[in-house]
Amino acid sequence: MAKSIEVTDSTFEQEVLKSEIPVLVDFWAVWCGPCKMIHPIIDELAEEYDGKLKVARLDVDKNNQTASQYRIMSIPSLLFFKGGDKVDQIIGAVPKQQLIDKVDGLIS
Repeated sequence: MAKSIEVTDSTFEQEVLKSEIPVLVDFWAVWCGPCKMIHPIIDELAEEYDGKLKVARLDVDKNNQTASQYRIMSIPSLLFFKGGDKVDQIIGAVPKQQLIDKVDGLIS
């Protein structure tokens, strides 16, 4: 059973930018209601795309350096990385199908 991983300012480069497979990073915070709403969906994606997509979470309150670097102004913000580059993003809680569409385009 695949799970999302927690990334921090110090592990972001290794886990996300140097990943050999595409990465979905969920920028979130403990106090964020919409973040809590999409966490089960994010976990389902981690399981469904195990081996094809790495799913990571970054707590913006504890890791503001990375959040600032990627200009995260609203959460949840979902950033999609491929080959070390940010290639797409979604801001806010969205339906699962919208995430599936993005992921399918990323891994194809």
